[in-house]
Amino acid sequence: MRKTAAFLLFCVTMILLSTSCQRSSGQTWEDMKTAGRYIGRSFDTLFGKEYDSCLLESDDEFIGPDDEDFIPLSDKDIRMQYRATDTAVRQPKLSPGEKGSGIPGIDRFQDPSARLNSIFKMIHFETDDHIVRTREDLVGIQKIANYLKKNPTAYLCVEGHCDQRASAAYNMALGTRRANHIRVLLIKQGVDFNRIYTISHGKEKPIALGHSPEDWRQNRRAQFKIYHKK
Repeated sequence: MRKTAAFLLFCVTMILLSTSCQRSSGQTWEDMKTAGRYIGRSFDTLFGKEYDSCLLESDDEFIGPDDEDFIPLSDKDIRMQYRATDTAVRQPKLSPGEKGSGIPGIDRFQDPSARLNSIFKMIHFETDDHIVRTREDLVGIQKIANYLKKNPTAYLCVEGHCDQRASAAYNMALGTRRANHIRVLLIKQGVDFNRIYTISHGKEKPIALGHSPEDWRQNRRAQFKIYHKK
């Protein structure tokens, strides 16, 4: 059997050498070593060396990697906290500015008035995050939802913003996730999905122009614009 293995290895080596005219010597040698390892392992298996497999009759017979080879799931992982708010939701039937919608373009939406500033507060995010996590921010979203439900002629645009780090494309996508996340939360509070629009400005509209962690925190935000249909 060992002679057969050696013979097969010799044949594979010859084949590799014969087809190596367009390959470097280093590549050919690596191919030879790889082939040798696989053939050697296959024949070791026939002789029951190191690679035995058998049907286990109980959990006690299983011998696996040490515990330190694994990273255990945390409670945060298994709660599946993102599933409820990252699912796709219906988009408005008509877009702002579209003929027949009765809604002007997004550029006609305005900042909340001084009277509404206490309701439509900016929401801030952690770095590379788009989930609303603090109780204060969740209460704020509830207040926005209550206002929209009591004022059926009000339409909302949620703007997603990022800090100045990373590429423009990355931040544009992250801003989209932030705005959409808040839109989903509002819809889950009972707001008509046809009255909530989203837009991402990425890192193009910072409100703090410095480069400190506090400046970055201020720019990682969701901001709100409103239109009241007459």
